[in-house]
Amino acid sequence: MLQEFKEFAAKGNVLDMAVGVIMGASFGKIVSTFTDGIMMPPVGKLMGNMDFSSWIINLSDKDVKTLEEAKKAGAAVMTPGLLINNLLDFVIVAFVLFLLVKQVNRLKAEPAPAPAAPPPPSKEQMLLAEIRDLLATRK
Repeated sequence: MLQEFKEFAAKGNVLDMAVGVIMGASFGKIVSTFTDGIMMPPVGKLMGNMDFSSWIINLSDKDVKTLEEAKKAGAAVMTPGLLINNLLDFVIVAFVLFLLVKQVNRLKAEPAPAPAAPPPPSKEQMLLAEIRDLLATRK
């Protein structure tokens, strides 16, 4: 069983997957920072100085204005602004991954076409082969 695990872990696919997960997590942080710090402030400004990250719907009877206040007070709130931010993060990551996969597929070497079958022998060659075979049987 240990030998099987070594073979599994030594395969390139496992290492590639681990690198991909680590890179994806790092890229996700970059995209979140981009969404929260670069993209959403202008969108919020266009929508009347709205801050999506603190947009909450208060479900409790406690008076809270921000997500931080709600967390401190233990108030039940819905956070549609965070959902919008996370959806934008997902769309950006999915689009970048789409572009990456598209480029990798384009760069992959196309499989070489199968060698063409040799052309069938001409009539002359077939006749010569028959004559040869007939002569070989006469001896």
